[in-house]
Parts: sequence; C-alpha cells; structure tokens
Amino acid sequence: MYINCLRPQPLRLSFPKFFLRTSPSSTIITSSMSYQKELAAAKKAASLAACLCQKVQRSLRQSDVQSKLDKSPVTVADYGSQAVVSFILEHELPAGPFSLVAEEDSADLRGDDAREILDHITQLVNDTLATEVTSPLSAESVLATIDSGRSEGGSRGRHWVLDPIDGTKGFLRGDQYAIALALLDEGKVVLGVLACPNLPLAPVLLQDQGSADNQVHVSQIENPEEASFFESFEAAHSMRDLTSSIAKKLGVKAPPVRIDSQAKYGALSRGDGAIYLRFPHAGYREKIWDHAAGSIVVTEAGGLVTDAAGNPLDFSKGRFLDLYKGIVATNQKLMPSLLMAIQESIDEKASSL
Repeated sequence: MYINCLRPQPLRLSFPKFFLRTSPSSTIITSSMSYQKELAAAKKAASLAACLCQKVQRSLRQSDVQSKLDKSPVTVADYGSQAVVSFILEHELPAGPFSLVAEEDSADLRGDDAREILDHITQLVNDTLATEVTSPLSAESVLATIDSGRSEGGSRGRHWVLDPIDGTKGFLRGDQYAIALALLDEGKVVLGVLACPNLPLAPVLLQDQGSADNQVHVSQIENPEEASFFESFEAAHSMRDLTSSIAKKLGVKAPPVRIDSQAKYGALSRGDGAIYLRFPHAGYREKIWDHAAGSIVVTEAGGLVTDAAGNPLDFSKGRFLDLYKGIVATNQKLMPSLLMAIQESIDEKASSL
C-alpha cells in the first residue's frame, strides 16, 4: 500500500509513497492488531523523515556531504532522517525498552570542525518536528537521538531497523532513494515501511487497513522470457556478469532495470518488474537495514525473498545477514527456475576462475 506524504512540500508534483506491510502468518489478524500502534508510529516517522530529505535534496550543498571511513557518502539528510525517526518512535510508542538498529552514528559530528554541519542538521530536525515538540531540540539532544540507533539487534525482544537514506548516491544524483524502517520481534520482521519519494508510481491512498483496493501484488508472470529484472544502479554493488548470465539462462529478453536503494523492492511489490537480483562482491556482508523493510514489503505482496540457495533471510543474528552468495526476490512461480539458473551460473563462474 501507498499513502501520500503527510506534509506535501511545495514545488513538487509527486510525494513520498509508502509501502506498508505487516508480517503474514497463520495468525495474521492477531499479528496485525498487535502492531497497529507501531505501524502508525512508523508511518508518521517515515513520512516526516521523507519530507526532511526532500527539503535537503532540493537545495543540496557541497558542505552537506561528508565521507565515511569506507569512503561512502553521508549527508545532513541521513543524520536528520535518523534523528527524526528515532525521536518519533520513542515519543509515539509506550514507555519501555527501545532498541533501534540504524546505519548512522554521531561520531563524525562531535568535532569542532563539524559544528557548522551539526547546526544545520539540528535546524533541519527542529523544522521537521516543529509541531511535535514544545521547545527546540539542542544540538546535543540531536546527537543523542542519532546515537539511539546503536543497538546490535538480535533474536530476543523487539528491535526497530532503520536505513535513514538507503541509496545515498542516488539521493545525491537526484534519483532513487528510500527511507526504510522495519520492526523485528523475536528475530522476525513483522512490519515494514518504505518511503520512496522519487519513485514514479501513481499513489494509492490508504483508506482502510487490509482493504482489497489498497493491496499491491507482485507480478504474476510465469514465463521468464516475459520477465524484467531489477539490479543495483551502482556496478560496485553487485556482480553484473553473474546477473547477466542468470538472465541469459532464464531467457530474459528485457535489459536490466538499474535503480538505487530498496525502491527496487517497492517497485517489485507493485509488479513493475518480476525479479530482483543482488550478488555483492566477495567479502561484502549485507546489513539488515538494507533489506528488512524491503523484504517484508515483497513477501506481503505475494513474493518470495531468499538467498541464492533459496534460504529465507535471517534477521536474528545482529546487524549483519549471513547468507549464501546473494539475495533474490521474485514471485512464487518463477523462483524454482530462477534458483536453478543461479546455481548453474555460480558453478560456471567458479569453474572459470
């Protein structure tokens, strides 16, 4: 399901879209009812964060961008989005243990040379939360809110999982990105929200939880030759020679659709493509915030998300995913032939080395 941004911004013709899903199970009614407060808080948090990100993207300055130790970019919007989501979740939900597994921390914002960028983040957060707080947050409070995301997660209790801007490089180019928020309960993803401000899909307004008119569904294509597939925009994020081999074995005729972020999961859940392939290079470990929200969006839309051997993704092991080779998503009819093509391609690649 989509909803429009709660705070439509001027000078834009499209607004953030939200793919909202709670976990399917034999107790779906009980499960759904159990997470209504959490779902409402997640929607509100992601909506406000999306509006902050839109504001930054419209007037991005070079000084708004930093580089992490791994050379990947981080922006004032990444930090601001994380602070907003953390603040809303903590204040909207009942008092009790709060655990957030998130991508960013405040270490690079605490030096004297970061004062200007910290002041800018603080202003962005306070502008976004203007109707939510009685007095503005101090810079130190914003830093503490960002650092609420340091939890390690795990298999016990509830843990929120956040990527404040998934696809920061896409964000910097003015292309696709997502605010991706999920909830783990005893190691299982039970709720997910994707806010995809730039995804060019017609919005479906949320009227009633569970209404048939608001359901999205993955593609029902059975013939691989008719399928199209998504992969990462950045070549460094996935082995394109392998995905090309897989597509060739399946008989896929369409060229790959390359976009950033978990917006791929959102588009897949709407049936805009039939397959998503992600095969990172050797040595890379997937983080749970890069897949938690997107995976449940797809599974709740009738699809399957597994590793390259067909195993379900395990989000109970902490901040990283341990999996075989890569991540694949498609409908239930295509998955068997897709997994077969994947293993054949992996074997061929290994034998050629």
